[in-house]
Amino acid sequence: MRRLLSINPWLYLLLFVLLGGAVLAQQYRLFERAWFSVQEWRHGAQWREQSLWLGDYRVVIEARPIADIRDVSALTYDPDRRSLFSVTNKPARVIELNLQGELLRTIDLQGFGDPEAIEYLGPGTYVIADEREQRLVKVRIDDDTAVLDAADFQQLSLGIGRNGNKGFEGLAYDAQGQRLLVAKERDPVRIFEVLGFPHIDESKPLALQVNTDPKRDARLFVRDLSSLDFDSATGHLLALSDESRLVIELNAAGEPVSTLSLLRGQHGLQHGVPQAEGIASDQAGNLYLISEPNLFYLFRKPAD
Repeated sequence: MRRLLSINPWLYLLLFVLLGGAVLAQQYRLFERAWFSVQEWRHGAQWREQSLWLGDYRVVIEARPIADIRDVSALTYDPDRRSLFSVTNKPARVIELNLQGELLRTIDLQGFGDPEAIEYLGPGTYVIADEREQRLVKVRIDDDTAVLDAADFQQLSLGIGRNGNKGFEGLAYDAQGQRLLVAKERDPVRIFEVLGFPHIDESKPLALQVNTDPKRDARLFVRDLSSLDFDSATGHLLALSDESRLVIELNAAGEPVSTLSLLRGQHGLQHGVPQAEGIASDQAGNLYLISEPNLFYLFRKPAD
């Protein structure tokens, strides 16, 4: 009897450790990530030819500070200007960067409560997401723009699953499908597909449609969403997660096909990316990433 009693505390400790490990594994979606790693290994030869294949990317510029900027959030590539745009919310501004992460200019925002994302739609046209109010604002930016007032532009408010500071966090635009993809940060993680906004032909009635894909969202083995990017060449979507330190590539069917880890030692990183907030890609397949408060990264596939 005494021998059993002396062993029992160790059994309880072991049980506690196992249960704690299972809870953490579920919280961080480790089982799903492990299963995907097996699938990625099995189908790599086939998927590599039909995707961006994030596993091949290596960091070229790592953690370059963006001068005089704090609180960066989201990122989008403008193919006409060959530059990058992001937003900050303290103070509320749009910032423009060159492709090496150097600051080109800032644009003050008025009437925006909590700008968290910006997305290029076409020449001089962008959408800015206001997180807390779940509001999308279509804006125009040219060489002379110094201030953007939300009251001057077309807006759309979506009261979908309001959850304080866990609202719209990322945007991506599929020009061919004319659909705006909007990421809800967490609780739960969601990607909404918005059709009919921005309202292109204002002479016609607004025909708005908002779609969701629960199966796709369930396959996102991440704890949150920080940013989105749509690759028109493959039709694939990139989803960035800060808390999971991961970028996932989703094919047209919404299935994960490759990943890019933001942990130290992965993809040539000397240090882990501290708080990834925005991702964008250009026509050459380069990946640009920003991290709060003001760090810039460039990932590129090595030449064959």
